[in-house]
Amino acid sequence: MKTTTYLLLILGMNISCEFENRSGDFKLLPQPQEWKITGKSKLNTFDLKYHHNASGIPLPPGSDFLAEAEATDDKNQAQLVYAIDPQLDLKAEGYLMDINTNQIQITAKDQAGLIYGLATLEQLMEDAEEQEVHLPLCQIKDYPLLSYRAIHLDVKHHMETLDYYYRMIDKLKKYKINAIIAEVEDKIKYKRQPTVGSSDALTIEQWQKLSEYAYTRNISISPLVQGLGHASFVLKHEQYKSLRDDPESDWAFDPLNPKTYEVQYDLYLDALEALPYGKYLHVGGDEVKTTGRNSGKSALELQLIWLNKVCQFAEERGRTPIFWDDMPLKQTGVYRPMFRPEMTKSEVDSIWNANEQNLEKVLPKFPTNCIYMRWNYHSPEAYGNTKTMQWFRDHGLKIMGATAGQTRWVLMPQREGNMDNIRSFALSSIETGLNGLLLTLWDDDSPHFELYYRGIIAFANDTWSGDQLNKSELKSAYRQREFSFLFAENDFAFIDSLEQSVGQWKNILLQGNKRNYLKEMENPEEDGLISLPDSRKSGQWSIENKERLFIAEKMIENTSKVGQKIEQMQKLAKRNSYALEVYQRVNEVVGFTPKILLALKRFDHAANDEERLIEKAKIIQLKLDFYNLREKVEETYSKTRIIHKPNDYILDQDHHHHLANQLHAFDWQFYSELLMFDKINKQLQWQRKKID
Repeated sequence: MKTTTYLLLILGMNISCEFENRSGDFKLLPQPQEWKITGKSKLNTFDLKYHHNASGIPLPPGSDFLAEAEATDDKNQAQLVYAIDPQLDLKAEGYLMDINTNQIQITAKDQAGLIYGLATLEQLMEDAEEQEVHLPLCQIKDYPLLSYRAIHLDVKHHMETLDYYYRMIDKLKKYKINAIIAEVEDKIKYKRQPTVGSSDALTIEQWQKLSEYAYTRNISISPLVQGLGHASFVLKHEQYKSLRDDPESDWAFDPLNPKTYEVQYDLYLDALEALPYGKYLHVGGDEVKTTGRNSGKSALELQLIWLNKVCQFAEERGRTPIFWDDMPLKQTGVYRPMFRPEMTKSEVDSIWNANEQNLEKVLPKFPTNCIYMRWNYHSPEAYGNTKTMQWFRDHGLKIMGATAGQTRWVLMPQREGNMDNIRSFALSSIETGLNGLLLTLWDDDSPHFELYYRGIIAFANDTWSGDQLNKSELKSAYRQREFSFLFAENDFAFIDSLEQSVGQWKNILLQGNKRNYLKEMENPEEDGLISLPDSRKSGQWSIENKERLFIAEKMIENTSKVGQKIEQMQKLAKRNSYALEVYQRVNEVVGFTPKILLALKRFDHAANDEERLIEKAKIIQLKLDFYNLREKVEETYSKTRIIHKPNDYILDQDHHHHLANQLHAFDWQFYSELLMFDKINKQLQWQRKKID
């Protein structure tokens, strides 16, 4: 601890506390329902040498933090005594913990409760060991407010390394996440339809082992196999083009073609075999409008034909189908109010009064074995959203919500990891008695998964215990749990500040919001990027880009401060140093790009050809610096991510402009910068000819 104090002092931080006889600063995530600390026990973390269970139940998988402790038949010898009591007056997955002077007692409702009681103990031991204090005398009564707490694992554009997924499972268990919906697309080596699987996909057997590993840690993995729409991963292949609803588009299946179902059912069967412990089969079904090859049937009729068939298939295989609910709501005219929180109750009711009859007409065709997933990523509090969910319940249909920790944000999640909306949807789900909530984590623009964890942990907390912690307390607890108790104070808060610069970075070199559209432009350098200075009009470019240059300077200033905080944290962090390394690389990228603009400003203000040559040399060096930075980013990311697609991978038509789907190599991450340096290089050559 003296070393820690010394390091804080040399970093210029004010340290006034003494560590002798400290009780410790303990923070748990999720926050327990009831938690009372009454003092200090006599137990240090290294005192846990024996554990006891009267029935001989072994410690569950994932209890590695107790690996040095041995089982004993003598209860009095044990420092940890645990039991499972199904008669315990708690909800499923609940537990009681009592840490007294010399012993820890955990009584769980079920095996899951034991896993989660031990996860809480692991966090307490982390804090005690790091702070060199005894475990607290405390009593905990804990259980979840939502029974199904699932995250979305979207692997459509890349895979992480397999060992990363195992580490992810361990972390999710630690924060009491109990389910994953895996959007597998072409990342299974399908046996029944082998053409669909990417050459870098995991085998069915690899998915099975991962699924079993998760299941023993109370995490069930269910597949999401996109159907009807979002079918490019299938329909891009030549052999499946006859199944397209529109022959020119790889987006949607023809729901009237019997072979559509042969293919989809084969994919389902392989996915269910790969993920055998899940409860659900998510069939997708969103963002699609089909014609059935101009059959004369409405898009809504076709949607419900398809939905009934795939729901029946799921039920026959013992899975509950899940379906994104947006298209029937769009096609019946009640969709818009769900995303308009500014609309008054009377305005929303007016729209429903005019259109509810459209829903009522097709209600008999809505399959009743299906869960209708009401997704809303930014305005779950909207009256139109809650009214829609109530309509499903009132008509005997099962409903579940879906919030988001990542949508279409580039480089990293924005809006504080979407914490406000995660909490809003979690609380409304709890209040209305829903079974669970899904946290979607879309890979459309492929930020690094490490950057999703703050949102994931906020989701884990809010779905387990509601709003016991305010947002500031939650962020503080996140920093302590993920890195060190030393970072609980706001002095080390940097993510929100970095998010702001990332939001500015996205289009800092572009004419408008065009980053996702550059690849499809015929002349992206001219139509997508901003113009360059003209040496014949000295200073004019800087005037035209005055606001952009102001933002660039602020970005550099901000990322410099963020970089200093990250470097301080890297010296002191006890856990998850890799996450800090990823944040560091993101910060370096965001701090580098505006330097291009400032270099162009200096060139624009050069008084003569000699000064311009000097500024050109600096720009050339800046380009070299960029390639060095890119190499560092790729080196960091590739520690856990397969950053390049296989050479034989077929890119689809990219209907939604997903950055990571536009190139085989990791160039998509730096596409704006690469184009800008190419544009500068061409203009420099022109200027050189002019001077010569």
